[in-house]
Order: sequence, then C-alpha cells, then structure tokens
Amino acid sequence: MSVSAVNEVTNYSQVNPVTTTTEAAKTDNVKQTESVPKTEPKKESDAAVYDKTDKTDKVEKPTYKQDTALVEKLKADAEARTAQMRSLVEKMMMKQGQTINSSMDYLMALKNGTVKVDAATRKQAQDDISEDGYWGVKQTSDRLVSFAKALTGGDPSKANEMMKAIEKGFGQATKAWGSDLPDLCQKTLEATREKMNEWKKSTSTEAVETVAQ
Repeated sequence: MSVSAVNEVTNYSQVNPVTTTTEAAKTDNVKQTESVPKTEPKKESDAAVYDKTDKTDKVEKPTYKQDTALVEKLKADAEARTAQMRSLVEKMMMKQGQTINSSMDYLMALKNGTVKVDAATRKQAQDDISEDGYWGVKQTSDRLVSFAKALTGGDPSKANEMMKAIEKGFGQATKAWGSDLPDLCQKTLEATREKMNEWKKSTSTEAVETVAQ
C-alpha cells in the first residue's frame, strides 16, 4: 500500500528576553528570562494522508483462449480418416454388387457382416483398431480430450461440459447404429471419461496437447 504523507511543520516563535531592573540595584542583579519556544497547534490539513488502495495483491486468473488452429486440424484429420475408411468399404460393396444409397449403408453392411472383406483390408482394419491404432482406445480417447482442451483453451473448469458433449455424440452414434455400440466404442468412452476427470482435477493451466500424426 502506497502511503502519501504531508510533512507536519511547527513554527516556533522566539520570545525576546525581558529585563527587569530596580533603581537600587541597576548593575547588581540583571535577570533575563529564557527564550521559551511556542508550538503552534497542529492543523488538521497537516495530518498524514493514507492512500486507500487495497494492500492485498490481486491474483490474476489464467486466461484461456480457444486454439482454433488445433481445432481445425483435429476436425480435418478425423474427416479425412473417416472418408478413407468409408471409401474403402464402399469400393468393396460396389465390387460385390451392393447398392450404396446413403452414408449409413456402409455402416449397416459392416454391422450385418454382408460385406466380404479381403485379407489386405481386414489387416488394415485390425491395425487401425489395435491398442495403438488410429481408431484404437488410446488414440481415439486422446484425440477427444485434446479436442476438448483446444475448444476451451485448456480450461479444466469446462471438463464436465465437454464430457457431456462427448457423451451426447456417443449417444447419437448409438441411435444411428440401432443398438449398443461395439465393445471397442464402450472402452473408448470409458477411457475418455477417465482422462477428462484427470484434466478436471488439475490445478494448473495445461498447454493444449499436440496430437501425434
């Protein structure tokens, strides 16, 4: 707290010595009175003036800013990989004489097992959904959490809100699928929930994670 002070000034006046004499002892006894300092009363305006500024330093809250570039990168990456998988299945369906009328056709074909998958495609699919694969539990849950952090600028207080949005997305996928999603999806949702809880409990500002290529 800064303090602004006004110097207190006291003016002293000097009283001149007074000499009293008598005719009988004019040269014998000469008494002088000592000078007595006289203090003027303190003026109200001379009192110390204190700045009313709060002494307590205010703690600045961290500022969170959406990472637009990362959001766009994650979206573009997911769309490209989804399109790649859809194209692969659609080509197999057309080769087998199956008609594709909507984007759900290839999903239903996969669900019902009506598409005969060649060895190379099967191997690629198995790699993609493996533990370390792009569509595996680890990478997919990591991307979802990274997406949430990018959207909120890394604000842990938004974790619950983001988790509700993720759960809503899984709910819509379940509805489109027509039944419970495969076990892989359930495990991915659970892993995502655990990672979101860890983020929510964090007390420091975390940098938005960079998603591995």
